[in-house]
Amino acid sequence: MATDTPGRRRGPKLPELALTEDERATLQRWARRATSSQTLALRCRIVLACVEGASNQAVATRLGISRPTVTKWRSRFVARRLEGLADEPRPGAARTITDEQVERVLVMTLETTPTDATHWSTRGLARQVGMSQSAISRIWRAFGLKPHLVDTFKLSTDPQFIDKVRDVVGLYLNPPQAAMVLCVDEKTGVQALDRTAPILPLLPGTPQRQTHDDTRHGTTNLYAALDVASGKVISQMTPRHRAIEFKRFLAHMDRAVPAELELHVICDNSSTHKTPAIQRWLLAHPRVHLHFTPTYSSWLNLVERWFAELTTKWLRRGTHRSVAELQQSIQAWIDTWNEAPRPFVWTKTADEILDTIATYCQRINDSGH
Repeated sequence: MATDTPGRRRGPKLPELALTEDERATLQRWARRATSSQTLALRCRIVLACVEGASNQAVATRLGISRPTVTKWRSRFVARRLEGLADEPRPGAARTITDEQVERVLVMTLETTPTDATHWSTRGLARQVGMSQSAISRIWRAFGLKPHLVDTFKLSTDPQFIDKVRDVVGLYLNPPQAAMVLCVDEKTGVQALDRTAPILPLLPGTPQRQTHDDTRHGTTNLYAALDVASGKVISQMTPRHRAIEFKRFLAHMDRAVPAELELHVICDNSSTHKTPAIQRWLLAHPRVHLHFTPTYSSWLNLVERWFAELTTKWLRRGTHRSVAELQQSIQAWIDTWNEAPRPFVWTKTADEILDTIATYCQRINDSGH
């Protein structure tokens, strides 16, 4: 007759655990499946180990977990079988913000302004409506409200706006046969800037640092013509920005483009592009056709996108101690660009652009201004 060992505590009787063949196969599949969550796979291994007859402590030791964890999921399986291994829904905290409060926040954000600012802040609005700052932030995020941000826009007053948009976009989407389409503009007043102290290099945990002030060493003007099809750029730098420089750049483009191609040049309405000297040059070079973008519509000229690349990647953080050094630096970047040019693909049709602008105009009319 067996007797208990003195000083050793007997644990509670374990609930009987047996598996059907389907349950065993399911548990084994869930434990091995790569897409199972780690928590579900562990619970399946707990049940499979318990079925072998091991004690809760032995299973806990084998799997590297606590005995209460084994006890919990063994009991859950016995009571509810496979469904017991799923997480039970947890009751969340009761909702503290009512629909009326949300509506009040939205109305005040959209239709009112504080007495001491042009727009609401989370702290200011929270004080006004008697809610927490975090609650205001959550409501703003949920409805996509950002009162601290403002976008700018400018509507063209060009009486030929629609015709010019259709003309330029037509060249982008349906370029003429046996022709090259070039987007041309000038980046004027490019400054040769040097910092007043040496630039401190990038380090782990520390960004590159430079002085906020600079020393100016003169300016240059960059003429650029972007080939819409290939992305290559024809360029020329000049000390001044006049009609005579623009005429020289037209001649430079004319020499750079094969003689058998018609040349369609998209440019803005600058007065330097329309002088009698330019008109005479165009008459003498009938293959060159100028197409003007509408006033206040530089976004319609793809070369502006290329200028943004130049500024962001090269000029903004560059340092140059002379105009000559600046010009050499710009030309080196353009040469690198032309080794592997990337064309900018225009996707919007003229109708889509005009519809968008019409929507803006409607919103302006509806605003009461």
